Parts: sequence; structure tokens; C-alpha cells
Amino acid sequence: MSTPLRKIVHVDMDAFYASVEQRDDPSLRGQPVVVAWRGARSVVCAASYEARKFGVRSAMPALRAERLCPQAVFVPPDFTRYKAVSRQVREIFARHTDLIEPLSLDEAYLDVTETRTGMPSATATAEAIRTAIREETGLTASAGVAPNKFLAKIASDWRKPDGQFVLRPRDVEAFLVPLPVGRLPGVGKVTEKKLDALGIATVGDLRGLGPERLEAMFGRWGTRLHELSLGIDHNPVQPERPTMQVSSEDTFPEDLPLDALEPHIRRLSEKTWAGYCRERTRDPHRVARTVVLKLKTADFRTLTRSLTLPVLPDNAQALADVACELRGRVDLPDSVLYRLVGVGLSGFTEVDAAAQSDLFGLDAMQLS
Repeated sequence: MSTPLRKIVHVDMDAFYASVEQRDDPSLRGQPVVVAWRGARSVVCAASYEARKFGVRSAMPALRAERLCPQAVFVPPDFTRYKAVSRQVREIFARHTDLIEPLSLDEAYLDVTETRTGMPSATATAEAIRTAIREETGLTASAGVAPNKFLAKIASDWRKPDGQFVLRPRDVEAFLVPLPVGRLPGVGKVTEKKLDALGIATVGDLRGLGPERLEAMFGRWGTRLHELSLGIDHNPVQPERPTMQVSSEDTFPEDLPLDALEPHIRRLSEKTWAGYCRERTRDPHRVARTVVLKLKTADFRTLTRSLTLPVLPDNAQALADVACELRGRVDLPDSVLYRLVGVGLSGFTEVDAAAQSDLFGLDAMQLS
């Protein structure tokens, strides 16, 4: 039985954090704006299009951004404002469909196969959404319209900024064949290097390998790669993605040894526990079972240590005790220094209401 044809829109705000700053401070308009704290430990949260011309990109070290663009204006991030604007944009989405899958504050998938407005096409719906965003927030967004999620996401990047690209089913093959394989979701540098060694540079080349050879090379991921090369993606828009982890992390001003991390672990445990309690208030039937400690060394190696418990700690202090104990599972030399630590709760599962109180100490959590 064939899968019904969907109409998917991927909306992506243009240089979102930087654009909010330029909107709210007219002196920043036309300037190369970098949203980041200054300092050796900071990374770029966002860069305006003026800064991107110099090679500045999100997630790069702030010091490198400063070297690439010495005239950049650095602005510290204000996530309270960004979240407020994101809520405005989500309200605009909700006028058209209930099927909204946020990916972050600045982008989302929308299934507009059927809409509240009865607009004649997904193209018209995307145009209406972009117009409303511009008029109501003073910001611009780009949109991709396609028959599935992964194609819509690629399309939204096609005419940035403030653009829209429509990929109709009949045009999918011609669009994909010349596309570099690196444009497919999940194809990172390692996979791209393996494919390049085989002379595979485009999606058309990848398609020629066939599903059997791709599966032999990459396992189940190879099957998925073959489907993507054909433009196949059956994943639906999921409006309510369940929480997989609640966590907090922090980068230190200076690298620290393992035995100096306890105060930071306890502080982050309090933040994580508060976030977990908020999550339980929203969905009291889902509980976490696993405590996670994340560490990043001075040379950027990431380590995680976790412990799944029969009974979850019932307060922030107990969570911190477990997280501190997980340090004992780190088997690196004492001379190793750490630049980041994080504390998380994961392994969420559904439990029935009768079992919750006994197993997980809900009274002690003070969810009210």
C-alpha cells in the first residue's frame, strides 16, 4: 500500500538570534553581528549575514570569529527575548496547522496536507506564514515546501535569506541527482570521506551503488542512505516529541582537575532537578531512570558516564550524590584537565499512576 502524499513545509528563521538583535538595536543593522560572549571559552551562538561573509559560523570559537572578522560587533545572547519571539512564530504556525514539530527556537516542520485556513496549496500556506512573520515580528524566514521532511529541510536552505523554494514530487529526481552527498541528512565528514574514496560525489552516484552494497558498508544506515538517494522519507511530522533527556552543563573559565568538579556538579544537579520537576508537571506519567555525567577534557574529548537505578533519587542533593560518584568511573590520569561538566537525567519511561508514588517518591519532589 502506497504512503499518502504529504505536503511538508520547513520554516527556518534567518540568522535568528542576530536578526533579533539587529531588529531591537537599529545601530546594529548592516553591521557584522556575532551573538556570543567574548572570551577564550566562548563559542558563537549566531552570526548575521554580514558576519557570515567573513566566514563566521555558529558553534565556532569566538576567538576565531574575532580573527576572521575583527570589526565584528559582539553581542551577548539574550535567550529570554529569543524564546519570546519563537513563541510568536509558533502562534503563527498554529493558525494553519496542528501538526508542528519544532526542531529548535528558530526552525520547525509543518504538515500542511490539510490546513485550518483552507488555502489552495502548501506554497500559498508557506507564503502566508512568511508574510505574517515579517509583519508581526519584523524578522524574515525562509521556507522549503516538499513531499517529505528531509526534502523540505534541504529546500528551505535553497534561497536563503528571506526566500522560498518549492520542490514538487515530479521534480524530486532531477533535483537530487546532481546534489552533493554531503547535503543528505546524516552524511557527515566521515561518511563523505568513505564515499569519496569510492568515487561517490553526488546523490546520483550514491544511488548507483544500490541498497545491498550500501547496507554491507554502513549496516542499517546504508538502507536509509539508499532511501534518501531516491527521495524517500516516511517519517511523519511529530507535534509532541517526548523528552529524552533533561540536562544542564557549564564550561569553566579555566580548565579544572576531576577532583575540583564537585561544587559544579552539585550546582548543575539543582538546575537539572528543577528542569526535571517542570517536565514531570507537564507529563507526570513519564519518569527518568538514568543519571548521566558528561565531561569534556581540555583537548575537547567528550566522556559520559551513566547509572540506571531501580529507584530514582528523590531530590537534587541525592541526584548530585550519584553524579559525583560517577566521577569514580572516569579512568583517565589525574593530570587530565576538564573544560566542561554536565549533569543529566535520561531513560524516560511511562509508568502507571499507581506505581509512581511508591517507586519514585513523588511527594518528595514537590511538583506542585
